Amino acid sequence: MFGDFPVRRVFMVAAALSVTCVAWAGTMNPWLWGGFIIVGPLVVLGIIDMAQKKQTIRRNFPLLGHGRYLMEMVRPGVNQYFVESNTDGRPFNRVVRSNIYQRAKQALNTVPFGTQYDVYEEGYEWINHSMNPIEASREEPKELIGGSECRQPYLASHFNISAMSYGALSDRAVLALNKGAGLGGFAHNTGEGGLSPYHLEHGGDIIWQLGTGYFGARDDAGNFSPERFAEKACLPSVKMIELKLSQGAKPGHGGILPAEKLTPEIARIRHVSMGQDVLSPPGHGAFQDPIGMMHFIATLRELSGGKPVGFKLCVGQKHEFFAVCKAMLETGILPDYIAVDGGEGGTGAAPLEFSNSVGTPLNEGLVFVHNALVGCNLRDQIRVFAGGKITTGFSMAAKLAMGADFCYSARGFMFALGCIQALECNSNTCPTGITTHNRDLVQGLVVEDKANRVANYHRNTIHSFMELLGAAGLTHPSQLQPWHILRRTSFNEVKNLGQIFHYLHPGELLGDDLPPLYKAPWVRARASSYEPSHA
Repeated sequence: MFGDFPVRRVFMVAAALSVTCVAWAGTMNPWLWGGFIIVGPLVVLGIIDMAQKKQTIRRNFPLLGHGRYLMEMVRPGVNQYFVESNTDGRPFNRVVRSNIYQRAKQALNTVPFGTQYDVYEEGYEWINHSMNPIEASREEPKELIGGSECRQPYLASHFNISAMSYGALSDRAVLALNKGAGLGGFAHNTGEGGLSPYHLEHGGDIIWQLGTGYFGARDDAGNFSPERFAEKACLPSVKMIELKLSQGAKPGHGGILPAEKLTPEIARIRHVSMGQDVLSPPGHGAFQDPIGMMHFIATLRELSGGKPVGFKLCVGQKHEFFAVCKAMLETGILPDYIAVDGGEGGTGAAPLEFSNSVGTPLNEGLVFVHNALVGCNLRDQIRVFAGGKITTGFSMAAKLAMGADFCYSARGFMFALGCIQALECNSNTCPTGITTHNRDLVQGLVVEDKANRVANYHRNTIHSFMELLGAAGLTHPSQLQPWHILRRTSFNEVKNLGQIFHYLHPGELLGDDLPPLYKAPWVRARASSYEPSHA
Protein backbone atom coordinates (compact mmCIF):
# COMPACT_ATOMS: atom_id res chain seq x y z
CA MET A 1 0.00 0.00 0.00
CA PHE A 2 1.07 3.62 0.50
CA GLY A 3 2.43 3.15 4.02
CA ASP A 4 2.21 6.29 6.10
CA PHE A 5 2.14 8.59 3.05
CA PRO A 6 -0.59 11.19 3.79
CA VAL A 7 -2.74 10.40 0.74
CA ARG A 8 -5.81 12.04 2.25
CA ARG A 9 -4.10 15.39 2.79
CA VAL A 10 -2.33 15.24 -0.56
CA PHE A 11 -5.67 14.66 -2.28
CA MET A 12 -7.23 17.68 -0.58
CA VAL A 13 -4.35 19.91 -1.71
CA ALA A 14 -4.32 18.43 -5.22
CA ALA A 15 -8.09 18.83 -5.55
CA ALA A 16 -7.92 22.48 -4.49
CA LEU A 17 -5.07 23.16 -6.91
CA SER A 18 -6.83 21.37 -9.76
CA VAL A 19 -10.04 23.31 -9.32
CA THR A 20 -8.09 26.58 -9.06
CA CYS A 21 -6.05 25.84 -12.19
CA VAL A 22 -9.10 24.86 -14.25
CA ALA A 23 -10.96 27.97 -13.09
CA TRP A 24 -7.99 30.18 -13.98
CA ALA A 25 -7.61 28.49 -17.38
CA GLY A 26 -11.31 29.06 -18.00
CA THR A 27 -10.84 32.79 -17.62
CA MET A 28 -8.21 32.62 -20.37
CA ASN A 29 -10.17 30.37 -22.72
CA PRO A 30 -13.85 29.52 -22.06
CA TRP A 31 -13.41 26.21 -23.91
CA LEU A 32 -11.12 25.03 -21.11
CA TRP A 33 -14.05 25.05 -18.71
CA GLY A 34 -14.65 21.59 -20.16
CA GLY A 35 -11.85 20.46 -17.84
CA PHE A 36 -14.45 20.50 -15.08
CA ILE A 37 -16.14 17.59 -16.84
CA ILE A 38 -13.10 15.50 -15.84
CA VAL A 39 -11.78 17.21 -12.72
CA GLY A 40 -15.13 18.01 -11.10
CA PRO A 41 -16.48 14.44 -10.79
CA LEU A 42 -13.11 13.19 -9.51
CA VAL A 43 -13.03 15.87 -6.82
CA VAL A 44 -16.62 15.09 -5.82
CA LEU A 45 -15.87 11.34 -5.72
CA GLY A 46 -12.81 11.94 -3.55
CA ILE A 47 -14.82 14.06 -1.12
CA ILE A 48 -17.48 11.34 -0.94
CA ASP A 49 -14.73 8.79 -0.24
CA MET A 50 -13.45 10.81 2.69
CA ALA A 51 -16.94 11.41 4.09
CA GLN A 52 -18.35 7.86 3.89
CA LYS A 53 -17.90 5.64 6.97
CA LYS A 54 -18.21 2.10 5.65
CA GLN A 55 -14.88 1.50 3.89
CA THR A 56 -11.68 2.52 5.67
CA ILE A 57 -9.49 2.14 2.58
CA ARG A 58 -11.58 4.69 0.67
CA ARG A 59 -11.54 7.11 3.64
CA ASN A 60 -7.77 6.87 3.94
CA PHE A 61 -6.99 6.71 0.22
CA PRO A 62 -9.62 8.75 -1.69
CA LEU A 63 -9.86 7.78 -5.38
CA LEU A 64 -6.87 5.42 -5.11
CA GLY A 65 -8.75 3.15 -2.70
CA HIS A 66 -11.28 2.28 -5.39
CA GLY A 67 -8.67 0.05 -7.02
CA ARG A 68 -9.16 -2.60 -4.35
CA TYR A 69 -12.94 -2.61 -4.58
CA LEU A 70 -13.15 -2.30 -8.36
CA MET A 71 -12.23 -5.94 -8.95
CA GLU A 72 -14.88 -6.99 -6.42
CA MET A 73 -17.56 -5.09 -8.31
CA VAL A 74 -16.45 -6.41 -11.69
CA ARG A 75 -16.71 -10.07 -10.70
CA PRO A 76 -17.27 -11.40 -7.18
CA GLY A 77 -14.70 -14.05 -6.40
CA VAL A 78 -11.90 -12.56 -8.52
CA ASN A 79 -8.49 -12.67 -6.85
CA GLN A 80 -7.81 -9.70 -4.60
CA TYR A 81 -4.08 -9.78 -5.10
CA PHE A 82 -4.01 -11.38 -8.57
CA VAL A 83 -1.44 -14.02 -7.58
CA GLU A 84 -3.45 -16.19 -5.18
CA SER A 85 -6.36 -18.52 -5.73
CA ASN A 86 -9.38 -18.48 -3.45
CA THR A 87 -8.00 -21.34 -1.34
CA ASP A 88 -4.21 -20.95 -1.23
CA GLY A 89 -3.69 -17.57 0.48
CA ARG A 90 -1.64 -17.37 3.68
CA PRO A 91 -2.06 -16.97 6.59
CA PHE A 92 -5.80 -16.86 5.73
CA ASN A 93 -7.14 -17.70 2.30
CA ARG A 94 -9.73 -15.68 0.44
CA VAL A 95 -12.59 -18.07 1.22
CA VAL A 96 -12.09 -17.51 4.95
CA ARG A 97 -11.61 -13.76 4.65
CA SER A 98 -14.70 -13.31 2.47
CA ASN A 99 -16.80 -15.32 4.90
CA ILE A 100 -15.78 -13.07 7.78
CA TYR A 101 -16.39 -9.89 5.78
CA GLN A 102 -19.86 -11.09 4.76
CA ARG A 103 -20.85 -12.03 8.30
CA ALA A 104 -19.52 -8.77 9.68
CA LYS A 105 -21.44 -6.74 7.10
CA GLN A 106 -24.62 -8.81 7.32
CA ALA A 107 -24.16 -9.50 3.61
CA LEU A 108 -25.05 -12.62 1.63
CA ASN A 109 -23.73 -15.53 3.69
CA THR A 110 -24.05 -18.43 1.27
CA VAL A 111 -21.72 -19.80 -1.40
CA PRO A 112 -22.57 -20.96 -4.93
CA PHE A 113 -21.64 -24.03 -6.93
CA GLY A 114 -20.28 -26.21 -4.14
CA THR A 115 -17.09 -26.27 -2.10
CA GLN A 116 -13.84 -24.92 -3.51
CA TYR A 117 -11.82 -27.27 -1.30
CA ASP A 118 -10.48 -30.62 -2.50
CA VAL A 119 -12.35 -33.04 -0.23
CA TYR A 120 -9.89 -35.81 -1.13
CA GLU A 121 -6.84 -33.81 -0.11
CA GLU A 122 -4.99 -34.99 2.97
CA GLY A 123 -6.00 -32.93 6.01
CA TYR A 124 -9.54 -32.11 4.87
CA GLU A 125 -11.90 -32.19 7.88
CA TRP A 126 -15.67 -32.39 8.27
CA ILE A 127 -18.43 -33.17 10.74
CA ASN A 128 -20.95 -35.89 9.98
CA HIS A 129 -24.62 -34.95 10.18
CA SER A 130 -27.39 -36.92 11.86
CA MET A 131 -30.33 -38.62 10.17
CA ASN A 132 -32.34 -37.06 12.97
CA PRO A 133 -31.19 -33.41 13.02
CA ILE A 134 -32.74 -30.90 15.38
CA GLU A 135 -33.62 -27.25 14.98
CA ALA A 136 -30.72 -25.07 16.06
CA SER A 137 -31.18 -23.05 19.24
CA ARG A 138 -31.44 -19.30 18.67
CA GLU A 139 -29.71 -18.62 21.97
CA GLU A 140 -26.11 -19.50 22.74
CA PRO A 141 -25.90 -21.65 25.90
CA LYS A 142 -23.21 -19.68 27.72
CA GLU A 143 -21.25 -21.40 30.48
CA LEU A 144 -19.81 -20.33 33.83
CA ILE A 145 -16.09 -20.01 34.46
CA GLY A 146 -14.99 -20.07 38.09
CA GLY A 147 -13.97 -22.78 40.57
CA SER A 148 -14.73 -23.22 44.24
CA GLU A 149 -12.37 -20.40 45.28
CA CYS A 150 -13.92 -17.95 42.85
CA ARG A 151 -16.45 -15.49 44.30
CA GLN A 152 -17.35 -13.77 41.01
CA PRO A 153 -17.74 -16.45 38.30
CA TYR A 154 -18.16 -15.27 34.72
CA LEU A 155 -20.85 -16.43 32.29
CA ALA A 156 -18.85 -16.72 29.05
CA SER A 157 -19.62 -17.02 25.37
CA HIS A 158 -17.97 -19.86 23.46
CA PHE A 159 -16.38 -17.36 21.05
CA ASN A 160 -14.35 -14.41 22.33
CA ILE A 161 -11.79 -11.83 21.22
CA SER A 162 -8.28 -13.09 21.80
CA ALA A 163 -5.40 -11.10 23.26
CA MET A 164 -4.44 -7.99 21.26
CA SER A 165 -2.81 -5.11 23.13
CA TYR A 166 -3.43 -1.41 22.86
CA GLY A 167 -0.15 -0.44 21.31
CA ALA A 168 -0.19 -3.31 18.86
CA LEU A 169 -3.68 -2.02 17.94
CA SER A 170 -4.78 1.57 17.55
CA ASP A 171 -7.07 3.31 20.01
CA ARG A 172 -10.01 3.20 17.58
CA ALA A 173 -9.50 -0.50 16.93
CA VAL A 174 -9.62 -1.22 20.67
CA LEU A 175 -12.69 0.98 21.08
CA ALA A 176 -14.50 -0.81 18.25
CA LEU A 177 -13.60 -4.28 19.54
CA ASN A 178 -14.75 -3.50 23.06
CA LYS A 179 -17.96 -1.81 21.98
CA GLY A 180 -18.68 -4.78 19.70
CA ALA A 181 -18.06 -7.17 22.60
CA GLY A 182 -20.51 -5.18 24.69
CA LEU A 183 -23.14 -5.24 21.95
CA GLY A 184 -22.71 -8.98 21.44
CA GLY A 185 -22.28 -10.07 25.06
CA PHE A 186 -18.88 -11.72 24.79
CA ALA A 187 -15.40 -11.09 26.21
CA HIS A 188 -12.52 -8.93 24.98
CA ASN A 189 -8.99 -9.90 26.03
CA THR A 190 -6.69 -6.90 26.54
CA GLY A 191 -3.45 -8.60 25.55
CA GLU A 192 -0.38 -8.09 27.72
CA GLY A 193 -0.09 -4.36 26.92
CA GLY A 194 -2.13 -3.27 29.92
CA LEU A 195 -5.66 -2.08 30.64
CA SER A 196 -6.14 1.16 28.72
CA PRO A 197 -8.98 3.73 28.90
CA TYR A 198 -10.08 2.49 25.47
CA HIS A 199 -10.77 -0.97 26.91
CA LEU A 200 -13.07 0.59 29.48
CA GLU A 201 -14.88 3.40 27.65
CA HIS A 202 -17.74 1.29 26.27
CA GLY A 203 -18.09 -1.16 29.17
CA GLY A 204 -17.64 -4.41 27.25
CA ASP A 205 -16.57 -7.44 29.28
CA ILE A 206 -12.80 -7.51 29.76
CA ILE A 207 -10.30 -10.31 30.31
CA TRP A 208 -7.23 -8.50 31.63
CA GLN A 209 -4.09 -10.29 30.53
CA LEU A 210 -0.97 -9.96 32.65
CA GLY A 211 2.25 -10.80 30.85
CA THR A 212 5.86 -10.97 31.95
CA GLY A 213 6.18 -7.17 31.75
CA TYR A 214 3.22 -6.66 34.17
CA PHE A 215 2.21 -3.63 32.12
CA GLY A 216 -0.26 -1.48 34.02
CA ALA A 217 0.45 -3.45 37.20
CA ARG A 218 4.17 -2.78 37.66
CA ASP A 219 6.25 -0.48 39.78
CA ASP A 220 8.88 1.87 38.40
CA ALA A 221 11.46 -0.94 38.43
CA GLY A 222 9.24 -3.23 36.35
CA ASN A 223 8.25 -5.55 39.19
CA PHE A 224 4.68 -6.68 39.87
CA SER A 225 2.79 -4.13 41.99
CA PRO A 226 -0.10 -5.62 44.02
CA GLU A 227 -1.53 -2.16 44.65
CA ARG A 228 -1.64 -1.12 41.00
CA PHE A 229 -3.01 -4.51 40.00
CA ALA A 230 -5.82 -4.48 42.59
CA GLU A 231 -6.84 -0.94 41.61
CA LYS A 232 -7.61 -2.05 38.05
CA ALA A 233 -8.58 -5.70 38.60
CA CYS A 234 -11.53 -4.72 40.80
CA LEU A 235 -13.11 -2.53 38.11
CA PRO A 236 -16.60 -3.81 37.15
CA SER A 237 -15.72 -4.27 33.47
CA VAL A 238 -12.86 -6.63 34.31
CA LYS A 239 -14.45 -10.07 34.46
CA MET A 240 -11.41 -12.38 34.45
CA ILE A 241 -7.63 -12.26 34.86
CA GLU A 242 -5.28 -14.11 32.53
CA LEU A 243 -1.65 -14.79 33.38
CA LYS A 244 0.29 -15.05 30.14
CA LEU A 245 3.17 -17.53 30.14
CA SER A 246 3.69 -17.60 26.36
CA GLN A 247 1.92 -17.00 23.06
CA GLY A 248 1.86 -19.15 19.96
CA ALA A 249 3.56 -16.72 17.59
CA LYS A 250 6.70 -16.27 19.69
CA PRO A 251 6.70 -18.63 22.71
CA GLY A 252 9.62 -18.16 25.06
CA HIS A 253 10.47 -14.76 23.58
CA GLY A 254 8.31 -12.13 25.26
CA GLY A 255 6.18 -9.44 23.67
CA ILE A 256 7.53 -6.79 21.30
CA LEU A 257 6.23 -3.26 20.75
CA PRO A 258 8.48 -1.50 18.21
CA ALA A 259 9.69 1.96 19.28
CA GLU A 260 7.97 3.57 16.27
CA LYS A 261 4.60 2.44 17.67
CA LEU A 262 5.29 3.66 21.22
CA THR A 263 3.45 6.88 22.03
CA PRO A 264 3.61 8.91 25.26
CA GLU A 265 0.11 7.71 26.13
CA ILE A 266 1.07 4.03 25.72
CA ALA A 267 4.19 4.64 27.78
CA ARG A 268 2.04 6.06 30.60
CA ILE A 269 -0.40 3.15 30.46
CA ARG A 270 2.38 0.57 30.52
CA HIS A 271 4.70 2.50 32.89
CA VAL A 272 7.65 2.30 30.46
CA SER A 273 10.13 4.78 28.98
CA MET A 274 9.94 6.38 25.53
CA GLY A 275 12.44 6.02 22.72
CA GLN A 276 13.11 2.28 22.60
CA ASP A 277 11.41 -1.02 21.77
CA VAL A 278 9.22 -2.28 24.62
CA LEU A 279 10.35 -5.84 25.21
CA SER A 280 8.67 -8.10 27.73
CA PRO A 281 11.05 -10.45 29.57
CA PRO A 282 10.91 -14.06 28.32
CA GLY A 283 9.81 -15.32 31.75
CA HIS A 284 8.03 -14.14 34.89
CA GLY A 285 9.79 -12.49 37.81
CA ALA A 286 6.93 -12.79 40.32
CA PHE A 287 7.49 -16.54 40.68
CA GLN A 288 10.25 -19.00 39.81
CA ASP A 289 8.67 -22.44 39.93
CA PRO A 290 5.30 -24.21 39.46
CA ILE A 291 4.37 -24.06 43.14
CA GLY A 292 5.17 -20.34 43.17
CA MET A 293 2.99 -19.93 40.10
CA MET A 294 0.01 -21.52 41.88
CA HIS A 295 0.43 -19.21 44.86
CA PHE A 296 0.69 -16.21 42.51
CA ILE A 297 -2.59 -17.27 40.86
CA ALA A 298 -4.20 -17.42 44.31
CA THR A 299 -2.84 -13.93 45.04
CA LEU A 300 -4.27 -12.54 41.80
CA ARG A 301 -7.65 -14.10 42.59
CA GLU A 302 -7.70 -12.54 46.05
CA LEU A 303 -6.51 -9.10 44.88
CA SER A 304 -9.20 -9.05 42.16
CA GLY A 305 -12.01 -9.72 44.61
CA GLY A 306 -12.43 -13.40 43.76
CA LYS A 307 -12.66 -13.13 39.97
CA PRO A 308 -11.71 -16.10 37.75
CA VAL A 309 -7.97 -16.36 37.12
CA GLY A 310 -6.42 -18.49 34.41
CA PHE A 311 -3.20 -18.76 32.50
CA LYS A 312 -2.32 -18.83 28.82
CA LEU A 313 0.46 -20.79 27.17
CA CYS A 314 1.67 -22.34 23.98
CA VAL A 315 2.64 -25.91 24.89
CA GLY A 316 6.36 -26.54 24.84
CA GLN A 317 8.29 -29.09 26.88
CA LYS A 318 5.74 -31.50 28.26
CA HIS A 319 7.42 -32.22 31.57
CA GLU A 320 7.05 -28.53 32.46
CA PHE A 321 3.29 -28.57 32.05
CA PHE A 322 3.14 -31.82 34.03
CA ALA A 323 5.13 -30.02 36.73
CA VAL A 324 2.38 -27.38 36.85
CA CYS A 325 -0.23 -30.13 37.14
CA LYS A 326 1.70 -31.70 40.03
CA ALA A 327 1.89 -28.27 41.68
CA MET A 328 -1.91 -28.02 41.41
CA LEU A 329 -2.27 -31.40 43.09
CA GLU A 330 0.29 -30.57 45.80
CA THR A 331 -1.01 -27.11 46.70
CA GLY A 332 -4.71 -27.65 46.04
CA ILE A 333 -4.68 -24.30 44.18
CA LEU A 334 -6.25 -24.49 40.74
CA PRO A 335 -6.58 -21.95 37.95
CA ASP A 336 -10.15 -21.37 36.86
CA TYR A 337 -9.18 -21.87 33.23
CA ILE A 338 -6.24 -22.55 30.92
CA ALA A 339 -5.95 -20.93 27.49
CA VAL A 340 -4.02 -22.99 24.95
CA ASP A 341 -2.48 -20.99 22.11
CA GLY A 342 -1.26 -22.76 19.00
CA GLY A 343 2.12 -22.27 17.37
CA GLU A 344 0.22 -20.99 14.33
CA GLY A 345 -1.07 -18.03 16.37
CA GLY A 346 -0.67 -14.50 15.10
CA THR A 347 1.18 -11.42 16.30
CA GLY A 348 2.05 -7.96 15.10
CA ALA A 349 5.79 -8.53 15.50
CA ALA A 350 7.89 -11.67 15.95
CA PRO A 351 11.30 -12.96 14.85
CA LEU A 352 10.89 -15.23 11.83
CA GLU A 353 12.32 -18.30 13.52
CA PHE A 354 9.94 -18.00 16.46
CA SER A 355 6.92 -17.39 14.25
CA ASN A 356 7.68 -20.30 11.93
CA SER A 357 9.51 -22.88 13.99
CA VAL A 358 8.81 -22.66 17.73
CA GLY A 359 5.82 -23.92 19.71
CA THR A 360 3.34 -26.79 19.49
CA PRO A 361 0.50 -26.33 16.97
CA LEU A 362 -2.94 -25.91 18.52
CA ASN A 363 -4.38 -29.37 17.84
CA GLU A 364 -1.53 -31.24 19.51
CA GLY A 365 -1.22 -28.70 22.32
CA LEU A 366 -4.95 -28.68 23.06
CA VAL A 367 -5.24 -32.46 23.20
CA PHE A 368 -2.16 -32.66 25.43
CA VAL A 369 -3.50 -30.12 27.95
CA HIS A 370 -6.92 -31.78 27.95
CA ASN A 371 -5.31 -35.18 28.52
CA ALA A 372 -3.05 -33.90 31.28
CA LEU A 373 -6.01 -32.48 33.20
CA VAL A 374 -8.13 -35.60 32.63
CA GLY A 375 -5.24 -37.83 33.68
CA CYS A 376 -4.89 -35.85 36.93
CA ASN A 377 -8.65 -35.85 37.67
CA LEU A 378 -8.67 -32.04 37.29
CA ARG A 379 -10.50 -31.57 34.01
CA ASP A 380 -13.97 -31.08 35.50
CA GLN A 381 -12.65 -28.24 37.69
CA ILE A 382 -10.72 -26.29 35.05
CA ARG A 383 -12.09 -24.79 31.85
CA VAL A 384 -10.03 -24.79 28.64
CA PHE A 385 -9.82 -22.09 25.94
CA ALA A 386 -8.37 -22.76 22.49
CA GLY A 387 -6.85 -20.12 20.22
CA GLY A 388 -5.24 -20.42 16.79
CA LYS A 389 -6.88 -19.59 13.42
CA ILE A 390 -10.42 -20.20 14.70
CA THR A 391 -12.76 -18.14 12.51
CA THR A 392 -15.84 -20.24 11.64
CA GLY A 393 -18.53 -22.29 13.30
CA PHE A 394 -16.86 -25.47 12.07
CA SER A 395 -13.43 -24.54 13.43
CA MET A 396 -15.12 -23.88 16.78
CA ALA A 397 -16.84 -27.28 16.67
CA ALA A 398 -13.56 -29.03 15.82
CA LYS A 399 -11.70 -27.49 18.77
CA LEU A 400 -14.50 -28.22 21.22
CA ALA A 401 -14.58 -31.81 19.98
CA MET A 402 -10.84 -32.04 20.62
CA GLY A 403 -11.20 -30.94 24.23
CA ALA A 404 -11.79 -27.19 24.52
CA ASP A 405 -14.71 -25.49 26.27
CA PHE A 406 -14.32 -22.02 24.71
CA CYS A 407 -12.58 -20.42 21.73
CA TYR A 408 -10.49 -17.32 21.18
CA SER A 409 -10.05 -15.51 17.87
CA ALA A 410 -7.79 -12.52 17.22
CA ARG A 411 -7.31 -12.27 13.48
CA GLY A 412 -10.94 -13.21 12.82
CA PHE A 413 -12.07 -10.10 14.68
CA MET A 414 -9.38 -8.05 12.94
CA PHE A 415 -10.94 -9.03 9.61
CA ALA A 416 -14.32 -8.00 11.03
CA LEU A 417 -12.76 -4.58 11.72
CA GLY A 418 -11.71 -4.35 8.08
CA CYS A 419 -8.20 -5.86 8.03
CA ILE A 420 -7.17 -6.72 4.45
CA GLN A 421 -4.17 -8.88 5.39
CA ALA A 422 -1.72 -6.28 4.11
CA LEU A 423 0.94 -7.79 6.44
CA GLU A 424 2.10 -4.38 7.68
CA CYS A 425 1.19 -4.92 11.37
CA ASN A 426 4.76 -4.42 12.58
CA SER A 427 5.61 -1.28 10.59
CA ASN A 428 3.05 1.30 11.81
CA THR A 429 1.74 1.61 8.23
CA CYS A 430 -1.45 -0.49 8.42
CA PRO A 431 -3.68 0.96 5.67
CA THR A 432 -6.89 0.17 7.55
CA GLY A 433 -5.93 2.01 10.75
CA ILE A 434 -6.05 -1.15 12.89
CA THR A 435 -2.40 -1.77 13.79
CA THR A 436 -0.98 1.73 13.48
CA HIS A 437 -0.83 4.95 15.47
CA ASN A 438 -0.45 7.16 12.42
CA ARG A 439 -3.41 9.52 12.81
CA ASP A 440 -3.77 9.93 9.03
CA LEU A 441 -4.53 6.20 8.86
CA VAL A 442 -6.34 5.69 12.17
CA GLN A 443 -8.92 8.39 11.38
CA GLY A 444 -10.35 6.18 8.63
CA LEU A 445 -11.58 3.58 11.14
CA VAL A 446 -15.09 4.58 12.27
CA VAL A 447 -15.76 3.06 15.69
CA GLU A 448 -19.57 2.92 15.46
CA ASP A 449 -19.56 1.11 12.12
CA LYS A 450 -16.79 -1.34 13.01
CA ALA A 451 -18.26 -2.13 16.44
CA ASN A 452 -21.47 -3.26 14.77
CA ARG A 453 -19.45 -5.43 12.39
CA VAL A 454 -17.61 -7.06 15.30
CA ALA A 455 -20.92 -7.88 16.98
CA ASN A 456 -22.40 -9.13 13.69
CA TYR A 457 -19.44 -11.42 13.04
CA HIS A 458 -19.71 -12.93 16.51
CA ARG A 459 -23.47 -13.41 16.31
CA ASN A 460 -23.42 -14.98 12.85
CA THR A 461 -20.49 -17.27 13.68
CA ILE A 462 -22.22 -18.48 16.84
CA HIS A 463 -25.39 -19.04 14.81
CA SER A 464 -23.42 -21.10 12.30
CA PHE A 465 -21.88 -23.08 15.16
CA MET A 466 -25.29 -23.80 16.68
CA GLU A 467 -26.64 -24.85 13.26
CA LEU A 468 -23.79 -27.36 12.94
CA LEU A 469 -24.67 -28.78 16.36
CA GLY A 470 -28.28 -29.16 15.31
CA ALA A 471 -27.29 -30.85 12.03
CA ALA A 472 -25.23 -33.34 14.05
CA GLY A 473 -28.22 -34.04 16.32
CA LEU A 474 -26.68 -32.28 19.32
CA THR A 475 -28.35 -29.81 21.67
CA HIS A 476 -25.32 -28.46 23.59
CA PRO A 477 -21.65 -27.76 22.78
CA SER A 478 -20.53 -30.04 25.61
CA GLN A 479 -21.90 -33.02 23.67
CA LEU A 480 -19.22 -32.71 20.98
CA GLN A 481 -16.78 -35.63 21.08
CA PRO A 482 -13.59 -36.45 19.14
CA TRP A 483 -15.41 -39.00 16.98
CA HIS A 484 -17.76 -36.31 15.64
CA ILE A 485 -14.94 -34.77 13.56
CA LEU A 486 -13.34 -36.72 10.71
CA ARG A 487 -10.10 -36.03 8.88
CA ARG A 488 -8.77 -37.44 5.63
CA THR A 489 -5.33 -38.87 6.35
CA SER A 490 -4.71 -40.08 2.79
CA PHE A 491 -6.65 -40.35 -0.47
CA ASN A 492 -8.46 -43.54 0.63
CA GLU A 493 -8.23 -43.34 4.44
CA VAL A 494 -10.36 -41.38 6.91
CA LYS A 495 -10.06 -41.29 10.70
CA ASN A 496 -11.98 -39.50 13.43
CA LEU A 497 -10.08 -37.37 15.93
CA GLY A 498 -10.42 -40.07 18.58
CA GLN A 499 -8.43 -42.40 16.32
CA ILE A 500 -5.83 -39.76 15.45
CA PHE A 501 -5.21 -38.49 18.99
CA HIS A 502 -4.85 -40.73 22.03
CA TYR A 503 -7.22 -39.65 24.81
CA LEU A 504 -6.61 -40.56 28.46
CA HIS A 505 -9.07 -41.87 31.01
CA PRO A 506 -9.79 -39.96 34.24
CA GLY A 507 -6.97 -40.42 36.76
CA GLU A 508 -4.78 -42.39 34.36
CA LEU A 509 -1.68 -40.39 35.26
CA LEU A 510 -2.15 -41.00 38.96
CA GLY A 511 -1.88 -44.79 38.82
CA ASP A 512 1.05 -47.15 38.34
CA ASP A 513 0.23 -48.16 34.77
CA LEU A 514 1.19 -44.93 33.01
CA PRO A 515 0.31 -44.43 29.32
CA PRO A 516 3.47 -44.89 27.20
CA LEU A 517 3.14 -41.52 25.40
CA TYR A 518 3.20 -39.63 28.69
CA LYS A 519 5.24 -41.83 31.00
CA ALA A 520 8.68 -40.23 30.53
CA PRO A 521 7.68 -36.54 30.89
CA TRP A 522 5.31 -37.34 33.77
CA VAL A 523 7.98 -39.20 35.75
CA ARG A 524 10.53 -36.43 35.15
CA ALA A 525 8.14 -33.62 36.20
CA ARG A 526 8.34 -32.18 39.71
CA ALA A 527 6.17 -29.53 41.33
CA SER A 528 9.10 -27.68 42.88
CA SER A 529 10.90 -26.86 39.63
CA TYR A 530 10.54 -26.53 35.88
CA GLU A 531 13.80 -28.45 35.61
CA PRO A 532 13.21 -32.17 35.04
CA SER A 533 14.11 -34.80 37.57
CA HIS A 534 16.87 -37.15 36.47
CA ALA A 535 15.70 -39.99 38.68
